[in-house]
This record gives sequence, C-alpha cells and structure tokens, in this order.
Amino acid sequence: MASNPPAKCCTEGVRHDGEPTGSLIKLGNIDAYIAEPKGKVHEKKAIVFLPDVISIWQNTKLMADQFAANGYFTIMPDMFRGDALALDRPADFDFMAWISNHTVSHIEPTVDVALNYLKEKGYTKIGSVGYCFGAKYTIRYMAKGRGVDVGYVAHPSFVDEEELRAMTGPLSIAAAETDEIFPAEKRHQSEVILAETKLPYQINLYSGVVHGFSIRCDPSVKLEKFAKEQAFLQAIAWFDEYLV
Repeated sequence: MASNPPAKCCTEGVRHDGEPTGSLIKLGNIDAYIAEPKGKVHEKKAIVFLPDVISIWQNTKLMADQFAANGYFTIMPDMFRGDALALDRPADFDFMAWISNHTVSHIEPTVDVALNYLKEKGYTKIGSVGYCFGAKYTIRYMAKGRGVDVGYVAHPSFVDEEELRAMTGPLSIAAAETDEIFPAEKRHQSEVILAETKLPYQINLYSGVVHGFSIRCDPSVKLEKFAKEQAFLQAIAWFDEYLV
C-alpha cells in the first residue's frame, strides 16, 4: 500500500473561523455543499472536494469556500450519506465495523453523482482535493477516463500502490512529519512510484504536525496554523499551475 488505513486523527479546525458562505443542496438523495466563486473565476474549471470521515462540517465548508474564493467552483458531496463520524465518539466506537459500510462500492456512486453534476454544469476540466479518507478517491478518479484531471491530497489513507500507478494526471501531496497512516516509509515508497509514472508530482513535508493537520489543526498553535495555511496554498498553487 502507498498509505495505511485511517486511524483516529487530530480533532480541531486560511480561514479558521467565521460563517460558511456556500450552500447545501440535494443531488437526488445525496447531500452536497457547493461554493461558487465571485469575482475571480476560472471558467469551466471546478474542484470536487472529498473530505475525511467527518464529511461536511464547519471546517470543510470554510475550506471549500476558500477554494471558491480562489476562482474554483467547488462541490463537496457527503460520501457517507448521512453516516459520517462525529468529532466526539465513544471510546469503544468500532471503527472497523463502520468502515465496512463505506467501501469503494459504497463511496464511488456518490463521487460519480458529484462529477456528473459538474459535467452537466459545463465544467470541462476538474481537479480534486482529498483529505485522509477522501485522498483514496481523488487518486482513484485520476485513472484514465474517470473524470479527474489534477489532484491534491493531504495525509492520505487507504491508498493502494496500483491506484497510485494508474494515475494519468499531476498529483500534489501534503504530508505530516508525524503520521502513522502515511509514515516516512510509505511516503518514500510513494515517491518511487510517482517518479516511475513520469507525471508531475510534488510532496511537501510539514514539520511539527500530525495526521489531519491540513483540515483539523489547533489554530492557536502557531506552527499548526502555519502548516495548515501553507498546505492550502500548496493546493491552490498546484491547481493554478496544472488545472487552469
């Protein structure tokens, strides 16, 4: 595997607070959050935002809004169809039982709905951001003909080597110094695979942070706040280079 299965991540939320400005919509029976650019707009370019196991909540809404503020129409589907994890879970919560109900066969139909929505709206070039759990699907949908042209992932989990090898577009990765799910061994293994693909790639390593930092950090800790902001700017720079 190019990364390990997910485990318990850190627990807190460049916007770190405020009210989201996007909208919740229904795509059939699937909830989705959309953030529309105002002012600067990258015409016919969109981003599908695939979140971690907490799915659509304050932090991810604010981040989707930020992608929109940088000119990208952004859609975030609820990949778990109402069964996302709560931030506060019982100590005896059975994560593996939960994950068994959210396998590839459960998740991909939801991602398909979001991508079809973008195509119906006339978007011709699509990027994807994937955080932790969502990273696997960003990478899977970068395979030939699956609909994602450019990818960015942060602290990925559940990614298989063959999924990484099957990509046909540029990929950027934000990694944490301390990460049992995407440790140095898996990171180096991924570097070898990415080099073999001959595609543009980037792996940025952020010191002093742990798995989950780019989407759920403690903004009162200067180093964590800086790493989260830089990881977001990394994503924007990547899409501005390869998606626009």
